[in-house]
Amino acid sequence: MPTIGNIQLPDFPLLLAPMEDVSDPPFRAVCKLNGADLMYTEFISSEGLIRDAIRSRKKLDIFEAERPVGIQIFGGDEEAMAMSARIVDTVNPDLLDINFGCPVKKVVSKGAGAGVLKNIDLMVRLTEACVKSTRLPVTVKTRLGWDDNSKNIVEVAERLQDVGIKALSIHGRTRAQLYKGQADWTLIAEVKNNPRIQMPIFGNGDIDSPEKAVEYKKRYGVDGIMIGRAAIGYPWIFNEIKHFIQTGEHLPPPTIEQRVDVIRQHLHGSVQWKGEVLGILEMRRHYTNYLKGLPNIRDYRLKLVTLKSLEEIEPVLQEIVQVYHGYQFERRKVDMDAMAYSCDG
Repeated sequence: MPTIGNIQLPDFPLLLAPMEDVSDPPFRAVCKLNGADLMYTEFISSEGLIRDAIRSRKKLDIFEAERPVGIQIFGGDEEAMAMSARIVDTVNPDLLDINFGCPVKKVVSKGAGAGVLKNIDLMVRLTEACVKSTRLPVTVKTRLGWDDNSKNIVEVAERLQDVGIKALSIHGRTRAQLYKGQADWTLIAEVKNNPRIQMPIFGNGDIDSPEKAVEYKKRYGVDGIMIGRAAIGYPWIFNEIKHFIQTGEHLPPPTIEQRVDVIRQHLHGSVQWKGEVLGILEMRRHYTNYLKGLPNIRDYRLKLVTLKSLEEIEPVLQEIVQVYHGYQFERRKVDMDAMAYSCDG
């Protein structure tokens, strides 16, 4: 069973990827209840933490029920990353994760996220600065390289392990690919099978079904997998994968009652954490994915994205349960391209 510092994970753990504007405490809570073994916060700007930016500080919120949980930071300046690591230390997460994988332009243009892939020496220095500035185990999430001509992940893994990281998550695409094309796990397997590598290696990219999780587990030999986009609106994927690994059989798709129960949990958690106005507003982006597959759901979905109070929303959720009671959902098919996400997955 893989360990990260003092964190003992189960055999073949399933990790929830850090996703900007998605992996907040309410979403992490429903994923934890449905089988996620290790989760991460949305990524946090080191510069924002140092400036005491309210949005960045808010992302430091973690709760006992979601442990083990890691806080993820990003940046391109050694001093700022070191100071951020010390700030993260004070809120006592289980680990500190560094993002060297986010491909979006606004992050890359600042020499952070996947932008660091163009300068491996800098990546090593940034990582070492964090390792030396915290008592927490430090992990890294990254990509295969900047482009097809610089797939240097084997060298990166060795050098980051040498400066003290305790686990590495690898998204099987380059920065140039963004989220297009198929993720290449062969280099992830090469890192895992490298005799120099002693830390856990987690694979990420395109895991959207129990079958694929089992196939990649057997084919590539990674210590666990990280799931991003496929969990949006479908936190059940974690338990579905675990059940399939153990039994070779599929769990039945969640019923309408189960789906609405999770919507309620997510919604109430969002309101509790963000306040009613913002909590309801930011929950609107999730309804489509939670209710996907239901025929003639459009009118209900339009109501849910316009109502402004819990008192108004609850009767609509009750009506959805009544109208669709007994509806037989098909096994989920994920269009990963349609769910292309800004950072990670």
